[in-house]
Amino acid sequence: MFIYKNGELTCEKVKLSEIASEVGTPFYVYSQETLLRNFRRIKNAFASLNPVIAYSVKANSNLSILRLFAHEGSGFDIVSGGELIRVLKAGGLPEKIIYAGVGKSIEELTLAVKSKIMMVNLESEAEAEILSKVAQNARSTVRAAMRINPDVEAHTHEYITTGKKENKFGVSYKSAPAIISRIARLPNIEFVGLHVHVGSQILDTSAHVSGAKRLASLLGTLRSEGVEIRTINIGGGFGIGYMDHEKPMNVENLSRKIIPILKKTGCRVILEPGRFIVAPAGMLITSINYVKSGDQKQFAIVDAGMSDLIRPSLYKAYHRIIPVKETSSRKKIEMDIVGPICESADFFGKERRLPQVKAGDLLAICDAGAYGYVMASNYNTRRRPPEILVKGNRFFIIKKRESYDDLFKGEEFPPHLK
Repeated sequence: MFIYKNGELTCEKVKLSEIASEVGTPFYVYSQETLLRNFRRIKNAFASLNPVIAYSVKANSNLSILRLFAHEGSGFDIVSGGELIRVLKAGGLPEKIIYAGVGKSIEELTLAVKSKIMMVNLESEAEAEILSKVAQNARSTVRAAMRINPDVEAHTHEYITTGKKENKFGVSYKSAPAIISRIARLPNIEFVGLHVHVGSQILDTSAHVSGAKRLASLLGTLRSEGVEIRTINIGGGFGIGYMDHEKPMNVENLSRKIIPILKKTGCRVILEPGRFIVAPAGMLITSINYVKSGDQKQFAIVDAGMSDLIRPSLYKAYHRIIPVKETSSRKKIEMDIVGPICESADFFGKERRLPQVKAGDLLAICDAGAYGYVMASNYNTRRRPPEILVKGNRFFIIKKRESYDDLFKGEEFPPHLK
């Protein structure tokens, strides 16, 4: 839904330059139509399983986006107490919330138990023991699943692989039966399922198929030992095509390969997609402040920085960068697109070929709907940008640009400095 019309980049039926004129730059913009299309694509691909699609809140946690998915019947995959509160505030149903994460606190587990969420995905035996005590103190019973580390190669960036034996997540495949057998006997825990998440931004289907096969095999072992399993969670991590030559995960192809494996288990299936749904639905729009020629390079210095979108600095992640207004000139110049922050790592793209640009021109950083605003910071005492949702020919500010007063909220002088 991001296309050029009459030389202007539009989101659905709205010119991005018109949004920039009204709200200023930088800003995040999301297409509601794209969000819904991507969600429904996964839902349709796995329809024969009638799965719980638990949207991964960490990818983009704006309240309006969460409410949009709640209206679609989505469940939610959360990793903190704050995300739990966000989902509830957005109208998400507690019985469709799954709490994952490797370091849940007693306070967060207490909140989850009292909220009567669908289940807690355990990461260790120690966490299970804490959860049992929390549930006893709350005079409640909590459903739980165990995250299994299947030692599957996901062929993704080392920072976002999560299913290798050296990763911090879950319990090893080898030790899982003995650990689960003990956890299933803990008071106030109703042990119901297995969970695996092999990594993020995965483009081929093999890792997910391998993970599902390993879970199915483990499930058989557990059932033979008298441990009943009712849910099987294959996680998310479906990748998108950030680069022109990359093909996004073919979820229809994945479903054809994985549905027969999952159907044989007789379990309720859970999916946890995030990036696949929201990344292509969002862009970061920024304005060029200066064009500078160095001895070796040309630079377009923009008003967005690594405080707004840290993925290129953190992962050396690639995002396509395109002009908001097309030009008739075929001449392209190689340049670095960099931000105003006092760090050499503050860049969005290096050695990119762009049409000749000038100060005041707008650039769109593509596929920024996931792990964009949620990872933004106030580094260099910069205000975080607004978020805009487009529906048809209208746009809505769903998060205001921070004010300078917002930057100091909660800070206090001690008595000797007043």
